[in-house]
Amino acid sequence: MIAALRVELAKVFSKWRTFIGFIALGLLIPVVVVAMGAEGNMFFGFATAALQQQFTFAGNLMNGYTVAYIILGMLYVHVPFLVTLVAGDILAGEATGGTYRLIFLRPIRRSTIVWAKWIASMTYTNLLILWMALLSLGLGLAFLGTGELVVIRSTITILPASDVAWRFVAAYGFAALSMMTVSSIAFLFSALVENAIGPIMTTMAIIIVFTILSAISIPIFDYIRPALFTNHMSGWRNLFDQDVNWARVATSASVLAGHIIACLAAAHIIIRRKDILT
Repeated sequence: MIAALRVELAKVFSKWRTFIGFIALGLLIPVVVVAMGAEGNMFFGFATAALQQQFTFAGNLMNGYTVAYIILGMLYVHVPFLVTLVAGDILAGEATGGTYRLIFLRPIRRSTIVWAKWIASMTYTNLLILWMALLSLGLGLAFLGTGELVVIRSTITILPASDVAWRFVAAYGFAALSMMTVSSIAFLFSALVENAIGPIMTTMAIIIVFTILSAISIPIFDYIRPALFTNHMSGWRNLFDQDVNWARVATSASVLAGHIIACLAAAHIIIRRKDILT
């Protein structure tokens, strides 16, 4: 397993497409941080315009924590595409290159190869989330400093600076779980097809369709909405409630983990039965 994983990691990080996500975030996040530093107070004033007649906001509210929270909110929209670039290609790339027969004739079980490729995909996914966390929090705190975090959802929550750091650690962990779900879905489709474009586009299409179904308030969808992984990907926001509803967080994490396990199991079955002789 260790030898197979070493080979797969070398394959993943030897391709230029692997670094597209790191480069994109490395360019985007500094721009957002600088823009928030320059125009952040105007942005915050626009976001709270309806509340300023009843409340007075004072202090360094557009700080590094606020910027990191805003950037983390971009995760749901942009990062899924980036993580599928590797997971969608890691098995389909073998079919495209005609190397399935070569790797499966080695004295290594197919299940070992699948595990190694899946772990390599998840390693890339988690490194991408870690890179986003280091950039958003690191640059945000360096340029804008610390302060209270104002979270405006159905209620207004003001979290003191001393009570924010652990929430971000947990939120990035939950975000990594969400993106691992997306990667696992792309990994499953990668086992089915012979072109990396198919898994990438199919995974993104599923995300779009499930997101629409989660947003439509029709009673018939109430039965399937709790099972849709897109309905739980934003569960990290619950970690920024004044009193965290751990039961809700655990439920969302369980649904995401269930999707990961199901996709990995299905990919194992498909690869074990794949015909490499014709």
